[in-house]
This record gives sequence, structure tokens and C-alpha cells, in this order.
Amino acid sequence: MNPWGKANETKTNGSASAALLASGIGCFTLAALAFAADKSAALKLQLIFYRPTGPLSGVTSVALAIWIILWLVLDGRWKNRSIALGRITQISISLLVLALLLTFPPFADLLPPH
Repeated sequence: MNPWGKANETKTNGSASAALLASGIGCFTLAALAFAADKSAALKLQLIFYRPTGPLSGVTSVALAIWIILWLVLDGRWKNRSIALGRITQISISLLVLALLLTFPPFADLLPPH
């Protein structure tokens, strides 16, 4: 018991870990889809959900859906757990760096078209 009469509770970070990892994956998904749509004419056509916006409408819609679904699934599985936050942070930052590289035109232009 602690001084306030409550039983000691185990601290969990599963929800925070889920949010962090889902955001890293969501950022990478956005960049990968944007890159792929830029390099592939067939994919570019498939990602046009709203014609005035072009493929950006599909890129952002798909990435947003993946981010939210993954966040909900991970949070549901991890909310009462203690997760290795350092490892999740490393993975998320790595995905963010990769996403930034894929959206940086000089780097993206070095990769061959599909």
C-alpha cells in the first residue's frame, strides 16, 4: 500500500508505444506510397480517389487508414502491458528518417523508376 491507501499499481506504456509505432509506420507508408505513385503510372492511376487532387488523395487516404487501424489494433493488444519503449522509439525514428529520405527529391531521383 502506498501512503494514500491505494495498492501499488504497475505502470504501463502500451498505449503510448502503440501510438508511437503506428505513427512511424504511418509516416513511412505515406512516403512509400507517394514515392511509388511517382514512379509507377499504373499505381498513380489507382490512387486517384478525388480527381482534382490527383493521386495525393489516395496516398493520404490509404496512409491515414493504415495509421489509424494499426494504432487501434496495437493499442488494443498493448494497452495493459509494459513495452520496451526504447526499441519502439528506435524503430519509429528509423521509419521517420526513411520516410523523409523517400520524400526528399534529390534522394528519390537517385532511385530508378519502376
